[in-house]
Amino acid sequence: MQKYLYLIIISFSLSSCYTYQVKKQVDPAADNKQDSKKNTTSTTAPQMKNTPAESLNAPQAPAPVNIQEKLASGKNVKIDVEGRSYKVIVDKWESDSLVAHPVHNPKKILKFHKNQINAEKIAEKRFSQPIADIITVVAYAAVGVGIYLIVR
Repeated sequence: MQKYLYLIIISFSLSSCYTYQVKKQVDPAADNKQDSKKNTTSTTAPQMKNTPAESLNAPQAPAPVNIQEKLASGKNVKIDVEGRSYKVIVDKWESDSLVAHPVHNPKKILKFHKNQINAEKIAEKRFSQPIADIITVVAYAAVGVGIYLIVR
């Protein structure tokens, strides 16, 4: 019983509340639909209703992603380069090349051309509130069980 308790405590003490999450892009087409619905609810003229509907049905290309803005200096990110995943800290941009170093190895320098980086899979390191809540509840439960075992 004690072995399992120690194993659980060690595993939770080594877990992190930070995860790499891909930033969701705002869909401009969805915003336009919501705005046009607000504008056309009170109008009854067929010309007014057809004009926004026709413009919404036209396919809109997604906004181009600027990799250099996403990968600003000093950010801790996870990038996908030609099928391989790297957790790096961005140092700087040299024209079209990203200069970065691995998270736990600042002496090693990595260089990637911006065309090699998959822009859709750039994940930033962020604090994850649900994971923090789970760790907190488990820690409180472990303390409660420990107190119960001592008092018993």
